[in-house]
Amino acid sequence: MFELLYDLLFDYTLRNVALGSAVLGVAGGALGCFAVLRRQGLLGDALAHATLPGVCVAFILVGTGASWVLLAGAAVAAMVGALVIIAIVEGTRIKYDAALGIVLSVFFGFGTVLLTYIAGTGASGQSGLDRFLFGQAASIVREDVITMGALTAGVLLVVALLFKEFKLLAFDPVFAASMGFRVGFLNVLLTSLIVVAIIVGLQAVGVVLVVALLITPAVSARQWTERLSTMILVSGLFGAFCGVTGALISASGSNLPTGPLIVLTATGLLVLSLFLGRKRGLLWSFLRDRRNRREALRSASAGGAG
Repeated sequence: MFELLYDLLFDYTLRNVALGSAVLGVAGGALGCFAVLRRQGLLGDALAHATLPGVCVAFILVGTGASWVLLAGAAVAAMVGALVIIAIVEGTRIKYDAALGIVLSVFFGFGTVLLTYIAGTGASGQSGLDRFLFGQAASIVREDVITMGALTAGVLLVVALLFKEFKLLAFDPVFAASMGFRVGFLNVLLTSLIVVAIIVGLQAVGVVLVVALLITPAVSARQWTERLSTMILVSGLFGAFCGVTGALISASGSNLPTGPLIVLTATGLLVLSLFLGRKRGLLWSFLRDRRNRREALRSASAGGAG
């Protein structure tokens, strides 16, 4: 344990991986709360898969595997995917879940074709493209951590400034529209912030797993509180904890990938929260139900005696 803490402080690679994973957890945890409350958990999955063609197109156009180029392409593709989803839902009779499935499958299929095409060209620098599928946290360097931190700080700042508007959008968009808020703009903005959170996590956990860091900490936090502000704070802390813990377990000599370990840690925390969560956990729900039954029986006995 002490050796891991020593490495965390003084080992360059482990420190970057742990910090980057923690930043990812904070970003995903905070934005995931809105996705969970709006019942849009699969939106992150669709947008994450939509990033793959953007990564491939950016590589083809620029001819370099530089992280900032690939992430910029991923961001553009994810935003296009988000706008396509909104256009399908608002402009056709196709339901939201079907629109998510269409965008996820079409974009990811197109990205897979492009990835195969790039592999066939033998272009130099293509070997790092597959890390965006499953993540490669060990490749995170100090500059990546700074970029991730800046993006996350920007996301949290926007959430803080528009907290009231986003809260109304999450719980009652019809009422928000009646109050004069631009619901369409807020919807696009919130979706854009989710895209940023996905971009932050691509390098660490990849397209396949990044949605878990959006949803799992938020669902875990929901078991402990009924207040949105507290939920966002707890979810961000849970996400950071899972990120650091997964990185430390991976560095302990187990030779296991960091991304899946982060997700498994988050899943373990979710199971714990489902049982012990103060507001919605099964244990506390059982104790409250038993107390209510006792009070009801006591009241009935007192009434009968009277």
